[in-house]
Amino acid sequence: MRDRLVFARICMLAGALGSSGCALMPQSGPDEYSVFSQAELPDSLPYAFVKITPSILPILAHNAPGLYNSFADRRPPSDILLGVGDVVSVTIFEAAAGGLFIPAEAGVRPGNYVTIPNQAVDSSGNIQIPYAGTIRAKGRTVAEVQQAIVNSIKNRAIEPQAVVSVVAQNTSMISVLGEVNSPTRFAAPTAGMHILDAITKAGGPKSQGYDTWVMLERGGRRALAPFGALVYQPRNNIWAHPDDTLYLFSEPQTFLAFGATGGGGGGSVTGNQAQVNFGAWQISLAEAIAKAGGLLDSRANPAAVFLYRGETRKVAEKLGVDVSRFEGPIIPIIYNVNMRDPAGIFLAQSFRMRNKDVIYVANTTSVQVSKFLSYLSQISGTIDDPVLTATDIYNLIHIGGH
Repeated sequence: MRDRLVFARICMLAGALGSSGCALMPQSGPDEYSVFSQAELPDSLPYAFVKITPSILPILAHNAPGLYNSFADRRPPSDILLGVGDVVSVTIFEAAAGGLFIPAEAGVRPGNYVTIPNQAVDSSGNIQIPYAGTIRAKGRTVAEVQQAIVNSIKNRAIEPQAVVSVVAQNTSMISVLGEVNSPTRFAAPTAGMHILDAITKAGGPKSQGYDTWVMLERGGRRALAPFGALVYQPRNNIWAHPDDTLYLFSEPQTFLAFGATGGGGGGSVTGNQAQVNFGAWQISLAEAIAKAGGLLDSRANPAAVFLYRGETRKVAEKLGVDVSRFEGPIIPIIYNVNMRDPAGIFLAQSFRMRNKDVIYVANTTSVQVSKFLSYLSQISGTIDDPVLTATDIYNLIHIGGH
């Protein structure tokens, strides 16, 4: 009778657990079915689900964060424009004596020209030239100022020509700040220079390159790129422009690993969660999984390796995501790679990690079944304990007392 009662209670509790699915089973994150199915639920934070295939790898590689993708104009900078505070020297030539600047009785002269004292571009953006009056200089190139001077005096001087040179360039500067050996602000060279050249002029980065970030501010816009992207991907070493500001800082690139992983490369079989440093300027998904301790043989579902990342709407559209379901500029995306498929390992090796990515490895179904059976065993023991205790007391009183 007792055995039947115990069995009936076990069946009732087991049925209650079974009807609620695996939600009552302790685990470190969602199961595979939840990730696949909940993206469309109305009460869930919307996200897109994308399988990692050979076709998406070039899209992600081309649109990786960098200076190349952030600034559409990749041409060399145009000629330097004069600005308020720049100091210029103006020399005016005439073809013969007896003109506007060279008297007929010029005597012994080294040439038919006159040099006007250096002057700064005033707060209104102008310079003053005798007989020519006010000449606009701000926002013009040296050649344009020269032509403006000639146009102003050509009816009075004899075949005039003007030469304007910059004595002191106080505008059109490039600033390099932050964790560089010699922070500096210097005049943008007329011939132009690339971003790495500007960083070199500031003495280069202080720390190891793979932990260094470069922020470029230009025209009110900002973009970030790892220093390694400028070194190893020449397309990111774009031209520096006048008034650019470069700021270098150190911040290790990291990713988070959850679920059935070994736990930060420590070989832990308990699947400890971890924040892991890249240790390089760029690593692949396969390398990241290895750094996190690999997939646990006893728990991991190799087909359910997920990577959580936010992508821009432009990139999401190229990946085939219906972006109309989402608000805001960033689309939450969960990537999936099947490591049970031999090709999945090659895909993971080609898939590049980004700073602050999140890797989640779901448990295999057998682990959930094992947990469920373990709970049944615990429930059976819990129910059976009072019955056995009462029996022991009965035997102690009625049998042990004789």
